[in-house]
Amino acid sequence: MRNQSTTLLIIGGGPGGYVAAIRAGQLGIPTIVVEGERLGGTCLNVGCIPSKALIHAAEEFEKVRQYAEGSALGISAGTPAIDIARTVAWKDGIVKRLTGGVGALLKKNGVQVVNGWARIIDGKTVEVIEHGDDEPLRIACQHLLLATGSQAVELPFMPFAGNVVSATEALSPATLPKRMVVVGAGYIGLELGTAYRKLGVAVTVVEAMDRVLPAYDAELVKPVATALKHLGIDVRLNTSVLGLSHDGQAVRVRDAHGDESAIEADRVLVAVGRKPRTEGWGLESLLLDMNGRAVKIDDQCRTSMRNVWAIGDLAGEPMLAHRAMAQGEMVADIIAGKKRHFAPNAMPAVCFTDPEVVVVGLTPPEAEQAGLDCIVASFPFSANGRAMTIESTDGFVRVVARKDNHLIVGWQAVGRGVSELSTAFSQSIEMGALLEDIGGTIHAHPTLGEAVQEAALRALGHALHI
Repeated sequence: MRNQSTTLLIIGGGPGGYVAAIRAGQLGIPTIVVEGERLGGTCLNVGCIPSKALIHAAEEFEKVRQYAEGSALGISAGTPAIDIARTVAWKDGIVKRLTGGVGALLKKNGVQVVNGWARIIDGKTVEVIEHGDDEPLRIACQHLLLATGSQAVELPFMPFAGNVVSATEALSPATLPKRMVVVGAGYIGLELGTAYRKLGVAVTVVEAMDRVLPAYDAELVKPVATALKHLGIDVRLNTSVLGLSHDGQAVRVRDAHGDESAIEADRVLVAVGRKPRTEGWGLESLLLDMNGRAVKIDDQCRTSMRNVWAIGDLAGEPMLAHRAMAQGEMVADIIAGKKRHFAPNAMPAVCFTDPEVVVVGLTPPEAEQAGLDCIVASFPFSANGRAMTIESTDGFVRVVARKDNHLIVGWQAVGRGVSELSTAFSQSIEMGALLEDIGGTIHAHPTLGEAVQEAALRALGHALHI
């Protein structure tokens, strides 16, 4: 058996793992990253990046289809068509460039990458079976960072196989189905369901709760529900999935009244959530304290074992790539002797549906539950000039601020392109901005960002354009 040693050993080369490694390299910490598949993890390879690429392609195709029927803009086009194989190849090209860039950054900062499957021996030792090498590599380390991410939740009565797929397979279709059933109306199900519908697929979404995007508050969800209806997506709420039909060509469901029916489908996307990836690599040998399915950590990402750290999806909700990145950077700093704690005032969450949804900080219900007496004010995009010029006037920007001192504690928005407002939202909360700070800041005209200023002004009682 071959042996090697290092100061920091990272299991997992996703956003959290590779950012931790880059930062550790910058700080002069000898670092090894073990990755079983491809650098970039779920996010770069089969998640955030490829899904946004497919969503963009679907939006462009939908535009052309609309222009084929004529449009208010005076644009007309011929009969549109899409070559899904070329679309997937384009998407894969973006992924390849980004993952290649990650590899180059790791190399630039002196990080060693081991391509293989890790298995923990103890808190200081990991055994790796490298791809193409039968002889195991045993790596000893002073610090062990666990960054194995998460995986799609599988329904036991309808496992992933054949026409039943997870988001991973849905993002690289060899062909487009005629009819697709999406199980779960969370952000993954709606993002991909909307994209497939825009590509010309008949889509039915089945959700056990009483509304789509059940993790978001009802007011934010309304424009999304309206858009789904406009697109012709069949949404079945308060409906549970029972499994496939005997011939596998339909999904059996039961509605709130107990009536059972079957929805024909050539493909079924199961998007009922994700769970920490805790199995198959010896995690149980460490006997770490757990928080449900997730590894329990403190505000420095320390586990219950000394010098064993955990970040990202493995440590539970919120499962966001930018959370993992921030945690990974922090852990590297702490190992280098810096004093850091993970205590963000704001962590944005974005749903890339059409329209998009952004939540940063506290929503009105959450502020009320926290016992805060708050001002809540919204500004509609129907009163925003830029929104009119891009044909997207549905939606709004909403601010939540303390009534006593006007400290902003939350922002929410729904509308086309609002994901790009998330930076301004996060910065205002992290910097302790007041309503007066945002209301008194000159915002460029005409932009969607003016709705941010107007929401703050409306909370102060003197919005200008409504």
